[in-house]
Amino acid sequence: MAPSGSSSIKRSCQRVLYWIPVLFITMIVGWSYYAYVIQLCIGSITNIGEKVVCIVAYHLFFIMFAWAYWKTIFTTPMNPLKEFHLSYTDREILEREERGETQQEVLRRIAKDLPIYTRTMSGAIRYCDRCQLVKPDRCHHCSVCDKCVLKMDHHCPWVNNCVGFSNYKFFLLFLAYSLLYCLFIAATDLQYFIKFWTNGLPDTQAKFHIMFLFFSAAMFSISLASLFGYHCWLVSKNRSTLEAFRAPAFRHGADKNGFSLGFGKNLRQVFGDEKKYWLLPVFSSLGDGCSFPTCLVNQDPEQPSTPAGPNTMVKSVGEASPFPAKPLRESQSRLLISGQSWTESDGGHEEDKHGKQ
Repeated sequence: MAPSGSSSIKRSCQRVLYWIPVLFITMIVGWSYYAYVIQLCIGSITNIGEKVVCIVAYHLFFIMFAWAYWKTIFTTPMNPLKEFHLSYTDREILEREERGETQQEVLRRIAKDLPIYTRTMSGAIRYCDRCQLVKPDRCHHCSVCDKCVLKMDHHCPWVNNCVGFSNYKFFLLFLAYSLLYCLFIAATDLQYFIKFWTNGLPDTQAKFHIMFLFFSAAMFSISLASLFGYHCWLVSKNRSTLEAFRAPAFRHGADKNGFSLGFGKNLRQVFGDEKKYWLLPVFSSLGDGCSFPTCLVNQDPEQPSTPAGPNTMVKSVGEASPFPAKPLRESQSRLLISGQSWTESDGGHEEDKHGKQ
């Protein structure tokens, strides 16, 4: 019982420690609210019109930032549906079989009716021993959350949560609104920051809040701009952070562009069809997170052409494959209605080196 109790205490302590980055961000934002609203707007700005505009605009950015941050933190990552979990009988059969090809035959039988088109780099079925399930495409096991997460992007310590299918849109909006929040503060605080160095402000406590507020906003703006720009690029290519570092392997080989459907459809897959919801932290992403359209055509100039040739549009129906062609779920099929012909492709995704199985 002692080891079990020690393990439970250790896990509890880890859960508390994981909230430290979130607490740090919350304290910084709380201080920035005091410094900007109380010390700058109310205490230092003398023009009534400028004061009202700054306070109203600030609260607009603040509310959107806080809303997106809250949704990113407290939206539970989606896990694979029950159909991907092994039954009790299948688990027993799998445990009895030796590791190797025999076990793979069991997994192929289990996965034959699932909408799965990816494998590991070695060609094996992507299976999670911890969760005892066949992994859907783009799904990974997070060692911090200790569960499989649909379309996992990464585990973010600053939100103490996994960023994946259920909250990736919220994470993008969190980056966007936090960047706008910092840029707005830096832009409106600049003239008073200059007055600080030219002795244009009275020697009060507000001087130091104004100075550090500008430094903090400018510093965070630089880091947030680079991170937001990187994730915008990922969205345009329909890649997750894991896929950017290790491409999913399709039948023709590893291809980072394997899930890309073109900029417009890639954007809709994350933000949805209704543009009125794009800027709001409400879930509007397309699909169920378990199946995704893929393409065999390599149109990304930074990727080499596939062995099948640049004009190959559709996989041969009669081609032998452990993953026979299966229809996509209805929620994803809408992405394939217009434009070029797209088709599902066999392949796989090896696990991430940094704690994801």
